[in-house]
Amino acid sequence: MQVTRKHLATALVVAFVFNLVVMGAGAWYSTTNAPPIPQEVVGPDGERITTKDQVQAGKTVFQSDGLMNHGSILGNGAYYGPDYTADALDLKVHHMREYYAREEYDRSYANLSAGDRASVNATVQSELEGSRAGNVVQYSAAEAYAHQQVRQEYVERYHEGEPHRGVPADMIDSEERARQFADFAMWTAWVAHTDRPGGENSFTNEWPYAPGAGNQPPASAMTWSVIAMVLLVAGAGAGIWLYRAVDLTEPESEGVTIPDPDDVTILPSQIAASRFVVIGALLFMAQVLLGGLLAHFYIERDAFFGLGEIFGFEILQWLPFALAKTWHIDLGILWIATLWLGAGIFLPALLTGYEPSNQARYVNGLLVALVVVAVGGLAGIWLGAQGYIDGALWWIVGNEGLEYLEVGRLWQVGLLAGFGIWAVLVWRGFRPLLRREQRFGLAHMILYAGGSIALLFCAGMLYTPQTNIVVTEFWRWWVVHMWVEGAFEFFIVSIVGLVLVSMNLLRKKSAEKAVMFQALFVMGTGVIGVSHHYWWVGQPDIWVPVGSAFSTLELIPLVFILYEALGQYRVMASSGEGFPYTLPFMFIVASGVWNFVGAGVLGFFINLPLINYYEHGTYLTVGHAHAAMFGAFGFLAIGMAVYMLRLTTRSGAWSTRRLRWSFWLWNLGLALMVFVSVLPVGFLQLEAVFTASYDAGRSLAFYEQPIVQALFWARLPGDTMIILGTAIFGYDVVAKLRNQTGAETPSEGGQPIADRVLGDD
Repeated sequence: MQVTRKHLATALVVAFVFNLVVMGAGAWYSTTNAPPIPQEVVGPDGERITTKDQVQAGKTVFQSDGLMNHGSILGNGAYYGPDYTADALDLKVHHMREYYAREEYDRSYANLSAGDRASVNATVQSELEGSRAGNVVQYSAAEAYAHQQVRQEYVERYHEGEPHRGVPADMIDSEERARQFADFAMWTAWVAHTDRPGGENSFTNEWPYAPGAGNQPPASAMTWSVIAMVLLVAGAGAGIWLYRAVDLTEPESEGVTIPDPDDVTILPSQIAASRFVVIGALLFMAQVLLGGLLAHFYIERDAFFGLGEIFGFEILQWLPFALAKTWHIDLGILWIATLWLGAGIFLPALLTGYEPSNQARYVNGLLVALVVVAVGGLAGIWLGAQGYIDGALWWIVGNEGLEYLEVGRLWQVGLLAGFGIWAVLVWRGFRPLLRREQRFGLAHMILYAGGSIALLFCAGMLYTPQTNIVVTEFWRWWVVHMWVEGAFEFFIVSIVGLVLVSMNLLRKKSAEKAVMFQALFVMGTGVIGVSHHYWWVGQPDIWVPVGSAFSTLELIPLVFILYEALGQYRVMASSGEGFPYTLPFMFIVASGVWNFVGAGVLGFFINLPLINYYEHGTYLTVGHAHAAMFGAFGFLAIGMAVYMLRLTTRSGAWSTRRLRWSFWLWNLGLALMVFVSVLPVGFLQLEAVFTASYDAGRSLAFYEQPIVQALFWARLPGDTMIILGTAIFGYDVVAKLRNQTGAETPSEGGQPIADRVLGDD
């Protein structure tokens, strides 16, 4: 099949437009069919229990006090605390049973006979299944009683504090606000057990699994899981046939001249771009240290190896789990983005030999702006979560409180502006290439990838704290997962193509063809595949078939990326001792392997609807997230950083020993963490949900089991290796930057890469 770059570019545009049309229509449909918030909830005698305003105020408390990074709502958030939806529903069932046991038998539920318990259980389940939506929702006496009991429990837990749960005192700073949060959690529980008008399932498709409330997996979960398996086999076969049918040139080392680092002219903007590596290393170090603390919090929920008692320091009050988790996530995004931004600015001069006027000054300015936004955002999170920012500013400059989008809106706008400035700088550097190549060329691809990252980030601006949480989650996942499955993967294949071209292992035209082919598969499956996050969070059930189909197909492009990584490994292995870029290649290959394992294998497993119904929001997701985020995107970012260091460090001072230690410590540490600790906990959690309920799998009792605690301790070697590898990397970065080569001008030396690339068009 003779497929040209133009054909692939046309198909890519069609796929992109198709994605926007489907997801745009889905946005409208999902917004108009979001679960309603009743104007008021009343008891059997008409007394008001709660109102729409109180529920929305509770959502504000949930966000402003960082509760999404302590527990989760509708399965989304942190796994340290309970899922508030499942917890509220379980408590509602428990207190309704107690109410009827006292009313009908004058004794506690625990003291009833088996027959009487069955009668009470049936009454409670019937009431919950019979709940109907409307502007005014009427509770039974048992429901009204349960609601008040949950309010009181949430006041005691989240305002007064429960250190054994890892909840500091004044996590919510007043009783009134704690009751509002309880109202919000109880509304999500009501959504979970109330049937959608005209449908047979609840707004959340019967999630969470709660037999006492009548919540069982819907038939569609089984049906579409089977269809997904069939689609995987058929899609894999079709993909392999197409991949083999299209002639794509692979990297090769025989018969090519690899540019020696000493022959590459380093320009001032590239020296400036290399400073991004220092900031990235510092952010990385902070992130892994917080990761170690978070892992230990599952063992000691209010202490850290007894040091607090020795020094009189209450770590739970100053650095609670929710705050540490928030910083951990944001630092992970920041250090990866920092290294990617630096690489994106470094490569244009390498491929063109061109230095725009004042480019280095502007690059330094972008780095300063990035540091300001990072420090401001992280400080705002702490000030906001600790209650130092009141009024409307709490979500503008403080803590917006949504997982992965915790920083205040002002800092998010700053990050978006940073992406814009970066795009302009990359455009300035690529101008000689942009003028010569067609619109589907490699330089254009990098700009498109960066632009898509910025475009999807804008979805995070389409909601406010007053927006329905279900609609908020719709747009939040546009930002979080469309980055991962769309823009980030697009960026990966584009930047790896550029690196292969710069190493003279692939002709530019061949790289463009390969990049567009892989981007077509990524964009054709991954963007709509984000809908697997919508099954159980109150979105219309149309997302079950759509999400099943496209989420399944997400695995196929990752297989191709793995294939490319293995091909690149063969090049590295056959290139001999004289190949100067072995180490960056090792990170690129590792990125492809972990991308397949973390995003592909583990992602496919947990996203099957029937598995996901029970697994949603458990430790299996933790394993998937760490393997995919650090393994795929983190290793690529580090590989780009190492490539920059190799070209900017004087040959006499270059050494790979420390970086090789870091490479193996990271890989072994990540493997130990994921496969020895995190995934086994996840499978035990899955079993607990299967045999009891979702709330039982997320309960404190589950985490305190001896076997689970032993598995948490088993994570310590892996975490230690990752921390040690990061410390070695940080030291090595500083050492190499102290031995940088001097910046030149294009006229002072040859630029073999630029000459070949510009001549390839």
